[in-house]
Amino acid sequence: MKSLKYIATLLIVVLVLSACSNNKSLYSDDGQVFRKVITQDISTLDTALITDAVSGDIAGQAFEGLYSIDKGDKVTLGVAKEMPKKSNGGKTLTINLRKNAKWSNGDPVTADDFVYAWRKVVDPKTASEFAYIMSDIKNADLVNSGKKPVSELGIKALDKYKLQVELEKPVPYINELLALNTFDPQNSKIAKKYGEKYGTKADRAVYNGPFKVINWQVEDKIQLVKNDKYWDKKNVKLDKVNYKVLKDQQAGASLYDTDSVDDTIVTSEQVNKYKNSKALNHRLTAATFYIKMNEKTVPEFKNKHLRLAIAQAINKKGYVKSVLNDGSLASDNFTGIGTAKTPDGKDFASTVSSPLKYNTKEAKQNWEIAQKELGKKEFTFTMNTQDTPAAKIAAEYIKSQIETNLPGVTLKIKQMPFKQKITLELANNYETSYAGWSPDYPDPTAFLEIMTKGNAQNNTDWGNEEYDNLIKEANGSLLREPDKRNEALQKAESILLHDAPVAPIYQKGEAHLTNPQVRGLQYHKVGPDTTLKHVYIDKTIDRETGKKRKSE
Repeated sequence: MKSLKYIATLLIVVLVLSACSNNKSLYSDDGQVFRKVITQDISTLDTALITDAVSGDIAGQAFEGLYSIDKGDKVTLGVAKEMPKKSNGGKTLTINLRKNAKWSNGDPVTADDFVYAWRKVVDPKTASEFAYIMSDIKNADLVNSGKKPVSELGIKALDKYKLQVELEKPVPYINELLALNTFDPQNSKIAKKYGEKYGTKADRAVYNGPFKVINWQVEDKIQLVKNDKYWDKKNVKLDKVNYKVLKDQQAGASLYDTDSVDDTIVTSEQVNKYKNSKALNHRLTAATFYIKMNEKTVPEFKNKHLRLAIAQAINKKGYVKSVLNDGSLASDNFTGIGTAKTPDGKDFASTVSSPLKYNTKEAKQNWEIAQKELGKKEFTFTMNTQDTPAAKIAAEYIKSQIETNLPGVTLKIKQMPFKQKITLELANNYETSYAGWSPDYPDPTAFLEIMTKGNAQNNTDWGNEEYDNLIKEANGSLLREPDKRNEALQKAESILLHDAPVAPIYQKGEAHLTNPQVRGLQYHKVGPDTTLKHVYIDKTIDRETGKKRKSE
């Protein structure tokens, strides 16, 4: 069986390489080029519409907002030439922009570009799924609900290079928030020219980040080059960034072995193969993965005991060890470890006790109660997941656990492209979905906010009035009382876990093969996944040993 798998993988690599024979630049290591395998395609280059992590990560290299996330997840200056000047009790921000920031077509980046982009996000006509992230901007929610015109959003161009931002209340993490993709500027001239087609192709946008996108072949590749109009181009060492979309992660490792890529995620069985390699490294992200249960399309999921049974029936430690084997952690909570700290310095996620630990006895008890309350002995549901080999293995494990530990429950697996899966979730057109969430800023609300009633990302139809009120207080009256705010957020997470509208499975780790010649690569736990601005390829280092080559 293993030999057949190897042959199949080898065939994929041969096909991948031959398909790119007419464009050798994708795999060429001539000059300063970083070559990376990604397991899914991007969905858009329109920063107002981005919802997935891969699109956000690539957009993070091509666009730049007022601020950026630097090493250690610290905020650094972007288009803004200084940190915000605060007045009105912290509710008014005045931000001066650097005058040498330009778009890749040579146009200056101006205050009006930010005004245009932010208004676009909250405009109901845009239907941005991330409009809620702007709720802290004055009138954002009223504009998004159609109760006020976009002109009343709390952002104003005081002059060509000066912005005034009005907030609903002081926000302790406002600088981190403004570093998100959703707050990036857009060149209004270009965005208006392409309308709804803006960002659907590489040449239907212009870029103000360290790199610009020059080629996007759907489900195949994305290619970036250094942006020669970028204000800080002297500190950008890479000439090119090439992404290869490859759903088979085993093929990604084979490409690494042939010196065709510099970075790829590897599968669980490959981790042991490369355990002695200088290229193997692990990272733990703050993203958590879970099963969403849609109460709207499956009325049985309105039964709390059924939801609890499913959440408790899965051996998560066994899952991360046997299925993933990549540094991921079994998770019983919604908020990821490393997202935020409590006022006394503890990790927030570690302070909330969860009832969703793997426990076959409690799972069966909850299932028996659910059977009585629902008046049925059997229950069948479908779970959507990505159409990748790794996703299939993961789903099969979950299916086996649920069906073994909950007699009478049948789980059907439905695989599909990532973009289709997300579209169905956002349309509330699914039964269950294997989903994940990565925090955008260092605060528990980066997770907890999305499960409030009416949030575009809460497509489970679950709602809890007390939960919503706690989040509202944490975002309002308790902002100046950190201890009470922390207690409210802990209570909110506890309510969520005890109601179990989602079944947490794991916190995402990644096992990478990364060329030891790659230097300056920054990973983030919040915001964009990586920063490539400081990356360079040190060819004096031996790719195999990771040591400096001896001079001849």
